[in-house]
Amino acid sequence: MLQPIMHVLNAKKIVLASGSPRRKQILENIGLKFEVIPSLFEENLDKTKFEHVYDFVKETARKKVLDVAMRMGKQKTCSDLYIGADTVVTMDNQIYEKPTSVENAFETLSKFSGRYHTVYTGVVLLRPKADGCLTSEEGYHMSQFHETTEVLMTDMTPEVIQAYIDTGEPMDKAGGYGIQALGSTLVEGIKGDYFNVMGFPVFRFAKELVSLYGQPNKET
Repeated sequence: MLQPIMHVLNAKKIVLASGSPRRKQILENIGLKFEVIPSLFEENLDKTKFEHVYDFVKETARKKVLDVAMRMGKQKTCSDLYIGADTVVTMDNQIYEKPTSVENAFETLSKFSGRYHTVYTGVVLLRPKADGCLTSEEGYHMSQFHETTEVLMTDMTPEVIQAYIDTGEPMDKAGGYGIQALGSTLVEGIKGDYFNVMGFPVFRFAKELVSLYGQPNKET
């Protein structure tokens, strides 16, 4: 989908406002050239203030990307496109973030066993209006969207759950598992975008880039 506009994208200075190795890998795999500058935004938004989980992840992604763009603007190191994202795992109206302990990881995976849970990722694409430097929160064009994927975990015995936790993989993953690695053996099926579960909905992202840069008369 992106091949017809890759020459346009390669002429842009693009920043991924995330330290996630999985997001970096996904974007590299589709041939995008970009710089990684992790956000320093403290992810402390009050979840109860949002009617829907997808509103929460989109706002968190917006805060992350603005943090990076504003810091770069102050340093006069500017870019044409900033990419921000945030992913959460939910079930029964509860958000499951990265495990806080081994015990917490065990509890989370036990709840997921044999059931569907939902993964939401919010994505923000930010383009400064002027010379590429963003110095105020009003000086940009923003595209914002979210993607939803349903994940079915297989029935897991306590022994299987503990053995997986013992590998160390769950401890830095939202929801306590990584679908792209050992955690894939625990996933019975998904409904939706696989890459969304990894942390970045690449198909929807590509559609947005085509919308932004694929039309000759559109602002680039």
